[in-house]
Amino acid sequence: MTRHPLRLAVLEAERMLAAAGVESPRVDAELLAAHVLGVERSRLPLIPLVDPPVVDALHRIVRERVTRIPLQHLTGTAHLAGVDLAVGPGVFVPRPETELLVEWGLSTLAGADRPVVVDLCTGSGAIALAVAHRLPRATVHAVERDTVALAWARRNADARAAAGDTPVRLHAGDVTAPDVLPDLEGSVDLVLCNPPYVPEGTPVPPEVADHDPHAAVFSGADGLDVIRSVVGLAARLLKPGGHVGIEHDDTHGEAVPALLSARRVLTGVRDHADLAGRPRFATARRS
Repeated sequence: MTRHPLRLAVLEAERMLAAAGVESPRVDAELLAAHVLGVERSRLPLIPLVDPPVVDALHRIVRERVTRIPLQHLTGTAHLAGVDLAVGPGVFVPRPETELLVEWGLSTLAGADRPVVVDLCTGSGAIALAVAHRLPRATVHAVERDTVALAWARRNADARAAAGDTPVRLHAGDVTAPDVLPDLEGSVDLVLCNPPYVPEGTPVPPEVADHDPHAAVFSGADGLDVIRSVVGLAARLLKPGGHVGIEHDDTHGEAVPALLSARRVLTGVRDHADLAGRPRFATARRS
């Protein structure tokens, strides 16, 4: 059996993905090759030759990616802030930029002994599980209204607990309802939220339009329907000195800080940019 250079197979995969308009063809090609081989992406240079069935398997999965099925659906996992998460149909795929929100949130808890953290609109459980992984002394609650997403969150929470992380407490609930987490009112150190925030009608890539749940992406004509409720809920949950961070659309660099500033109990309102310099999340402190 003639073996084939892996480098050439990956280059061909990259060419196919680029022709299909995939945003990061080289990265996707390498990640798919690593998935097929069952190794870390960093180990690909250590594998010069592969058997024909490996090349065939790589080309099969690349052809699926060419149809714009999300990379994470094909590999079955997404990564956020040190945590690998199972994802697939019916749940929003976490994005790397959310790591900035997580890092900011963790920085506010540096001096807290046993902080209480709430992740609203948890989806796959990404933010909650990342915080529990990085800060074992924290008590972390996560809220999600969609039953399919909540099932993914439970799967991920069970896996992280089995791996030794502090278990998170999952709650089925709608963050726009008035009766969410009543037992935690005035006792929370940190509220984090990556809500649906894209204005309806905004063009989005096929990976989002065809595969992310609509309700996890879009939120009314201006994209702020859920965020308006989250601001009020955060003000109710936070204890004095507690912090809130809310991810938002890059068109919301003024709107979300304004919503936070409108709450008299919230001070120190600030907006934060992502690595590309675009407005990405807003923060405030409970006075």
